[in-house]
Amino acid sequence: MEMMNERIFVINYKSYSTSYGEKGIEIAKIAEKVSKDTGVRIILAVPFTEIRAIASSVEIEVIAQHIDPVAEGAATGHVTAEMVKAAGGKGSLINHSEKRMLLSDIEEAISKLRNVSLYSIACASTPRTAAAVSLLLPDMVAVEPPELIGTGISVSRAKPEVITASLELIEKVGGKGIPVLVGAGVSNKEDSMRSVELGASGILVASAIMNAHDPEKKIAELSYGLLKKT
Repeated sequence: MEMMNERIFVINYKSYSTSYGEKGIEIAKIAEKVSKDTGVRIILAVPFTEIRAIASSVEIEVIAQHIDPVAEGAATGHVTAEMVKAAGGKGSLINHSEKRMLLSDIEEAISKLRNVSLYSIACASTPRTAAAVSLLLPDMVAVEPPELIGTGISVSRAKPEVITASLELIEKVGGKGIPVLVGAGVSNKEDSMRSVELGASGILVASAIMNAHDPEKKIAELSYGLLKKT
C-alpha cells in the first residue's frame, strides 16, 4: 500500500477544543493545503463525531482514533469499522497509549478494518511492542513512548534508540516494509527531520498542532522537515 520513500504525517486531533466543529474543519483545510503544497501524505485522525463533517470537507484522508473489535449488532456504545467507513473514514488508529488494547483485540480490530477495506495504524510504546504488533500486519506502526507524549520533548531527541531498536526488531520479525511513524513530543522541523534520518517514514503529532497559535505555520514546518535531504 505504501511507497517506502513516501513521507507520512498523521495529525491526531485527540479531544481538544480545536478538535471539533468549525475549528476542526479549519485545521483540516489547512492540512489539505500544506499536503498539496509539499506532497507529504497528511492523514487526519479525528473524533468519531467529526469523521463525516471533516471527510466531506477535504480530499485528504480522514481516519478514526480507535475502533472497537466488535461485530455489528448488540454492542451498545461501541464503534465498529463499518461505522467508520460509512462516515467516510479510510482507517483507524489502534492501541494509542490513551486508548490501549489487548494484543488479541488489536489483532481483531486490524482484521475488521481490513475486511471492509480500511487501513490500520497500530501504536506501540516500546520497541518490543512495535515488533509484536507488526506481526499482526497493520498497515503502519507508530512508536510513541507515553512518557514523552505532550511534553514537547521528541523521542527522536530524547530517546532515538527507541526508534532504531523498533525498526531493527520489526525487520527481525519479518515486518520489513511496514512504514514506521514517530510520535511523542514531535514539535518542530528538527524533530521531523531527525525522525526521517533515523529511518522512520513519518510522524504522528497532536498537541503541537492542535494547540498551535498558527496551525498552518506549524503543519508546514513539520512537513518540510520530513522532506529535508540528509
